[in-house]
Amino acid sequence: MITIEPLKSEDREAWQKLFRAYIAFYERVAPQEVYDRAWHEFRTGERMHALGAQADGELVGIVHFLVHPSTSALTDVCYLQDLFTAPESRGKGVARALIEAVADWARDRDCGRVYWHTKESNATARRLYDRVAVNRGFIQYQLPL
Repeated sequence: MITIEPLKSEDREAWQKLFRAYIAFYERVAPQEVYDRAWHEFRTGERMHALGAQADGELVGIVHFLVHPSTSALTDVCYLQDLFTAPESRGKGVARALIEAVADWARDRDCGRVYWHTKESNATARRLYDRVAVNRGFIQYQLPL
């Protein structure tokens, strides 16, 4: 059975292990300060939020998200920024449960939609995403500062 709940203080080590694996999956490296900052933000719960998926008493998935205003809507929107499931727990409904939990959280706060990005080549995740959401065909551009 999968349970979804806010991360607790005792989840820090397991969360960081999963988040490091997420960062590595996208072929990036982050200094410890990134993890410390994110954890601090999640614990205060004001700007960034996180939920964890527990199975058999173990943290097996994480999701990070935030809310922001929209210039073209009357409601705020929720951006699901990071979603990661431990490799041994994939295909068991963990990611779907985390997405549904974020949608419920956002709905409770009157957000108009939840959205996220993934790499075009992330076929495994896209199979799920294509079942639970609509791909509007947008392409993301970044301007590093």
